[in-house]
Amino acid sequence: MPTSIYSHDAPLARGETSRISTLPAVRRIGLSDLHDALRRGWEDFKAVPSHAIVLCAIYPVLGLMLARLVLGYSVLPLLFPLAAGFALLGPFAALGLYELSRRRELGESPAAWQAASVLRSPSFGSMLMLGALLLTLFVVWVAAAQAIYVSTFGYEPAADIPGFASRVLTTPEGWRLIAVGCGVGFLFALAALCLSVVSFPMMLDRHAGVADAMLTSMRVIAKNPLTMAAWGLIVAVLLVLGSIPFFLGLAVVVPLLGHATWHLYRKALEPNPFPQSEALPPQREPRSAADFPAALFPWQHKGH
Repeated sequence: MPTSIYSHDAPLARGETSRISTLPAVRRIGLSDLHDALRRGWEDFKAVPSHAIVLCAIYPVLGLMLARLVLGYSVLPLLFPLAAGFALLGPFAALGLYELSRRRELGESPAAWQAASVLRSPSFGSMLMLGALLLTLFVVWVAAAQAIYVSTFGYEPAADIPGFASRVLTTPEGWRLIAVGCGVGFLFALAALCLSVVSFPMMLDRHAGVADAMLTSMRVIAKNPLTMAAWGLIVAVLLVLGSIPFFLGLAVVVPLLGHATWHLYRKALEPNPFPQSEALPPQREPRSAADFPAALFPWQHKGH
């Protein structure tokens, strides 16, 4: 007798039983799966590089804007928190990349405009809700980073970049700022990872609600803690490398991670037994100029 693809991963409260029983079963994955997801993501990026770069152009643009603001040194202490906070918004910003990978998986040759078809998804409202939650995490993280800096160095603004770097890297207060800031930032990154590691691809693929998607992401983390920790480390390292050359490297790193996340979702969950068909616009019958008067009254054609 075939085994159902839906299952419970752990004993749950009575109120959660009915919800979990309708969620997809979570697979156990390893480091080789992460490598394969990155490889497939790179193949997707090579297949549609211009599309992915256009979709993620906001990242280097924001990076250049940040660099311009830093010239006044007013937001210099927040430069690292702002750059690190991009990781919190990345899963939502990569919606179009998931769609391109989904279409390539179906054997299509996706075009740039097809990435925007994610806007027609029945679960797009749920995607916006989760995106708003990630944006809230980003804002709270920046506020927390500012509070940590003020509690360490006070309200005195940074005089210049060399002085600020020396203050942070060569003083006990600076080392404490780094330790506390990285620790708090890790908690925010962990929260975003738990809520969204497979949420957006699941909503796109299965038209799931935001609660089911987030719960499934947390189940993936719970069943594969070490593998997901490695994935989070890979994401952090790649984002740091992409941010070094004035954030321009994010135009390659973010598409790679976006495509790879789609393939990670495929590996982490059992296949969808009821794939959702995309709602396509109705096809119109060809008309000629001779039909102009009659075309104004389509109901007469239905009567005939």
